[in-house]
Amino acid sequence: MSGCVWDDLVGQRKAVGYLRTAAESDTVAHAYLFVGPTGSGRKTAARALACSVFCADGGCGSCNACRRSQNGTHPDLHLLAPEGVTYVVPQIHEIIRDVHLKPIEARYKVYVFEDADRFNDASANAFLKTLEEPPSDVVIVLLAGDFDDVLPTIASRCHVVRFAPVAESTALALVVERTGASEDEARAALAAAGHVIPRAIDFLRSAGRRNARATIMEILKRLQVMDGHDVLLAARELLTAVRAPVEEMKGVHADEMDSAREYLSKGVANRMEKRHKRELTARERDGIVEIMSVTESWLRDCLVMAKGVPELVSNVDTADATAEVAAVISVPAALRAFECVRTARERIAYNVSLQLAVEAMLFDIQEVLRCPR
Repeated sequence: MSGCVWDDLVGQRKAVGYLRTAAESDTVAHAYLFVGPTGSGRKTAARALACSVFCADGGCGSCNACRRSQNGTHPDLHLLAPEGVTYVVPQIHEIIRDVHLKPIEARYKVYVFEDADRFNDASANAFLKTLEEPPSDVVIVLLAGDFDDVLPTIASRCHVVRFAPVAESTALALVVERTGASEDEARAALAAAGHVIPRAIDFLRSAGRRNARATIMEILKRLQVMDGHDVLLAARELLTAVRAPVEEMKGVHADEMDSAREYLSKGVANRMEKRHKRELTARERDGIVEIMSVTESWLRDCLVMAKGVPELVSNVDTADATAEVAAVISVPAALRAFECVRTARERIAYNVSLQLAVEAMLFDIQEVLRCPR
């Protein structure tokens, strides 16, 4: 067995060894808590674990089950995020009902909860019994940045796996190796992907996502001189660019449903269609979050250039335009601009319209750029 689904987890020998041994010996636990900083590979490890229990070869990385698990389209892999600021009780009740249904294809179903620190007391209490005693064909994986941020009642019911930070030089070298991109391209991709290696690799392989980055960069260059109508048009153009990869994913889902409909019951097909809709919504939100990461990386470039350390610039392809802003922006103004992006992220967490969140962010940053001191 090649075990290549684990190859993307760089610098995580201890965590990978523990999880691979469990998968190979068929002793996978019912619940895990993966803890580590952004970019350490928690979500990649969750997908790899899913591959290892779905795949007949224990996670070969190349079969249909592995490919769909890594793409997030396998019907027995459920990728979950809070509906708003926290996980809410109705959402947990719906998940519990789904947990007790049989797998569609594989021996197991795998549920991956992002932001496990965003369970509140009510949603945690609703989930505890299922977390402690799920059906024997269910594996639950919770992801969190810091162990201390997770409610003790949740953490105590899980096997904790810790992931170490990955050095930027290591991440950069791996992205270059896997994609053939230049160092400058890889650095920009990592910035767009929040320094998550697999996301950066996927970013470089997606023409749609690269186009969305180019769109926001062009908007940021011109933002200071735009009028209000131009800003609204720019926000619309940006959302169109973000939705292009979503349309690609929609096509993959349609092909999957067409090929599976013949042997799936009506109930199972309906479950898959609902899940696909949730995934498309999540992918669009992820696309907007990626745009915000690009915006933050551009603002950081302006700041480091203003401080006289251009070697730390992430987006070399836009350095000329960045230098113009860096020449006039102050540190307090740059920090205000970062706050604009943080506010936009919060608005999305509160389920504000994506278009409204983007429009407001652009107007807020524009105000800072017009008064950069």
